[in-house]
Amino acid sequence: MKAEIQKELSKLEIQKDIKILFAVECGSRAWGFASEDSDWDVRFVYIHKKEWYFKIDNLDDALEIKLPNDIDMSGWELKKTLRLYRKCNPSLLEWIKSPLVYVDNYGFKSNLDKLSKEFFNSKSYLYHYLHMAEGNYYDFLVKDMVKIKKYFYVLRPILVCEWILKYNTIAPVEFNLILASLEIDKSVKAEIDLIIDKKIKNYTLGLEPRNEILNNYLISKINFLKEYLKNKVEQTPNNTPILDKLFVETIEKVWP
Repeated sequence: MKAEIQKELSKLEIQKDIKILFAVECGSRAWGFASEDSDWDVRFVYIHKKEWYFKIDNLDDALEIKLPNDIDMSGWELKKTLRLYRKCNPSLLEWIKSPLVYVDNYGFKSNLDKLSKEFFNSKSYLYHYLHMAEGNYYDFLVKDMVKIKKYFYVLRPILVCEWILKYNTIAPVEFNLILASLEIDKSVKAEIDLIIDKKIKNYTLGLEPRNEILNNYLISKINFLKEYLKNKVEQTPNNTPILDKLFVETIEKVWP
């Protein structure tokens, strides 16, 4: 499948007259517990030719492509990417940290990774994952019968928040690395291990009774984080010149 995805990315470069700087997998396959029917969630950053950046109109700065074999590709243009990076966009940071890489050209991904400590904003990061966890919790897990796989859409953001509180760094993408690094109550850990096993074996399609141990754990963490963030203050330095420089260097490197 990797070869097929790389082939589709190469075709996209020709069709759109762009160059892909990097492309990675995100979602359950990158997290480490994909089932047989999991989609392929490909995310990429691309660059136009120089002339594109000298037009006065605002142009489309994102691409979304649905392909056969459950391949879902979505990408951001270079300038959009750097603006989001400046804001410590958590989705973009996950792309950079993904363990499954399809394309990595011109050293751009490595440059962003090296700069990540300067642009990391723990408050922004925590808000993003708390909002994700709380929304998914009330959307999917408060009914008597729930889809077990929906627990991952609350568990993972909560564990990412726990990682940030403990280490104050960007969390790994792999679920097992985050889980292994945290101190979690044995009863909660046992339930997490159980649903991971079900997810990998594809036993998560139907409805099952709500897991009260996990629900209690998740809502307690959500409430704690909401209180914690009320008093958290964090200053974001103006690092725009660094990204302006990287923008120009990348264009010159790709289109000399």
